[in-house]
This record gives sequence, C-alpha cells and structure tokens, in this order.
Amino acid sequence: MSIPPVTRKTQHVNQIYRVNADITVAQTLPGAFYHDTIVYEALRERVFARTWQWIGDLADVSEAGSLSPRLLLPGLLNEPLLLARDGENTLRCLSNVCTHRGNILVKEACRAARIRCGYHSRRFDLAGHMTFMPEFKEAKNFPTVADHLPNIPFGEWSGHGFAALNPIAPLEEFLGEVKARMHWLAIDKFSFDSAHSRDYVIDVNWALYVENYLEGFHIPHVHTGLNEAIDYGSYATELHRYSSLQLAYANDGTPAFAQPSGKRVAAYYWWIFPNLMLNFYPWGLSLNLVQPEAIHRTRVAFRTYVWGAATLDAHAAAALHQTEMEDEAIVQAVQRGTASRHYGQGRYSPTREQGTHHFHRLLCEFLQAPFDRVSVGAMMESAES
Repeated sequence: MSIPPVTRKTQHVNQIYRVNADITVAQTLPGAFYHDTIVYEALRERVFARTWQWIGDLADVSEAGSLSPRLLLPGLLNEPLLLARDGENTLRCLSNVCTHRGNILVKEACRAARIRCGYHSRRFDLAGHMTFMPEFKEAKNFPTVADHLPNIPFGEWSGHGFAALNPIAPLEEFLGEVKARMHWLAIDKFSFDSAHSRDYVIDVNWALYVENYLEGFHIPHVHTGLNEAIDYGSYATELHRYSSLQLAYANDGTPAFAQPSGKRVAAYYWWIFPNLMLNFYPWGLSLNLVQPEAIHRTRVAFRTYVWGAATLDAHAAAALHQTEMEDEAIVQAVQRGTASRHYGQGRYSPTREQGTHHFHRLLCEFLQAPFDRVSVGAMMESAES
C-alpha cells in the first residue's frame, strides 16, 4: 500500500530535523533545512500561523469608528485583516473578507459607522456582525453565524497590534518578558519616524537571517564599527520560553542607558519567536519584522520609533544601515554555503550561540508537534462568542 503524499510530508517534517537539548553536544540544523521546500511549506502553518505576528502600530485606530486594513505577514500568510474600533471604544481584529463572495471590504484606513462591501452591498457593524444584505429575502436558513466576519485573535502592547490565526499560546507568553523587563520605558509614547524606516529584500532563507541576529559571536569579525562601540567580553544572552534577550554593554563614549547597577547598556536586542526583533537604543526602538517571501527570499521591514526629545541622528542611522549591509553580506554567503554538497551540520558554541540553539529547538518543537490546520468553523465560533 502506498503512503499518501500528505502523510509522507508529515513523516518527512517530523523525522528529519531534531536538535539536542544539550548545547554542549548538539549539532546545528543541517544545511538541507534551508533548501527544503516541504519544510518551508510546513512552517507556514505549523510556525507562522500558530504564533503572534506584529501587524503595525495602532495610531490610526485611536478613535471610535476607525477602520484600518492590515495584511498578516505579507509574502507568506497574506491574510487580509481589518482593525475596527466601535462606538464603545472596543478594538477588534476582523477578517477583511466579505462572507458573501470574498471581496476585500476596506482598502484603506478610514472612519465609518459600518462596514459595507462594495461588490453587492453586504453590511456589517463594527463588531463584525452582518446587518443587511439586499436581494436575499428568499434565501432559506439565512443569515447564519457563517455570514458574520470572523474575529481574529488579537492583542495590544504599548501602542502596537499583534494577531494570530491559531495561536499556540496567549500573547503574554511571547511578550511577557519584554513587558516586565522594559516596563520603565514609555514605549506607547514613542513616535514613528518614517524618514528612517525602510524595507530590505535579501536572497536568503528567513531562518538564516534570524539565527545570525541571535548571536553576537560574529560581531568582532563582521561588524568593526559595532565592535568598537560595545564591550564584547560582557555581551550576554538570556533565554525565555518564546523570546530571548541579548544585552550589549557600552564602551566609553558610546550612548547608553543608565542602569541602577552602574552598568551602561548600549542596546537591548529582544527577539520574539519566530520573526520579530525589538531593538531598544537610547534614542528609541528599531523594530524589525522578518517576512519570508519565498524559500530563498526574505523581506525585512525596519520600522523606527523615537522617544521623548531624542532623535535618530544621521550617524546612528548610518551605523544601523552599515550593520545591516554587513549582516546581509555574511548571511548571503552562508546561504550559498549551506547548499554545498560538502556541508552537513555544524556545532554550537556553548558560550556564544545559546540564542541560535534556542531558535533551532523551537523550530523543531513546532514542526514535530501534533498539528491541525485552523478551520473556518473554529474562527466562526470565536466570532459568535
């Protein structure tokens, strides 16, 4: 008896990729991982659809009647979402797809008392309930819960929105450590800086970009300018369930946060599984969202937020860009190298690569976990409740 293709793919994903919990003996993910189309497809549902994705700041939905369309993880999930704040000041994340024929409902941010489809005039209130549909008097068993807009799991933090299709855990389990550790920063008061925000498109597998971010091991060898600004010897990594923190302490002459301990922190590099970086500097926040567009193409959205009277000056902006260019060059070289017939697996530095080991372990955990794709029915039940 032949094995169905879906079963073969599941066995392939579950059996091949494993990383030992003991970093002192563990081997890295093999080079084949970054070129495995079956795994790349599996990651879409098993990792990205089950984790919380940043969907932007919430500045344009601060008032009642505000509507703002968002696209959940462009290039991979591509799920149309709609943020809607009703007259009672409740902010919801709804599907932005009409339940009649699938038309996109809201094309740009606006203010409205209701949501109206421009195709056949189906209407919804700002909680997502269908309220009117012309020419349906003779339809039997209509309307039902399926005619309402599904509510998408949604959460807020310091003026930023997060959504998930089928979250494995509450948002708090992903962001809780960040909130607790950075509570002294008025992040909700940071202002978006469009002049220093941009996207980078790189011909690499998204996971290579992330794992490079998660270790400071390469700093002395790749980032000359950054290495002069920080104390590499005291560079430290802290691991949490779905996040990690890299602490970069400042050398003399480098801007830094003042700490009660007397140590000067140049940057807090937070990573939220699987693809969000929150980089806090004395001038504000550089938020980086890693967006897989193809197995060997990744878009990284850099969004800049400044705080108080601080500004991102030309020198700091140039330093960020230079560091990014250096990272891209090395990751592109690794992309080519992992495809080599002579590369198999590497080993981790127990001292310097805890973050990358942690990331690889989480990827394997999600790939091997029992999995059911989120159903429309489940989202409808959420909408009804």
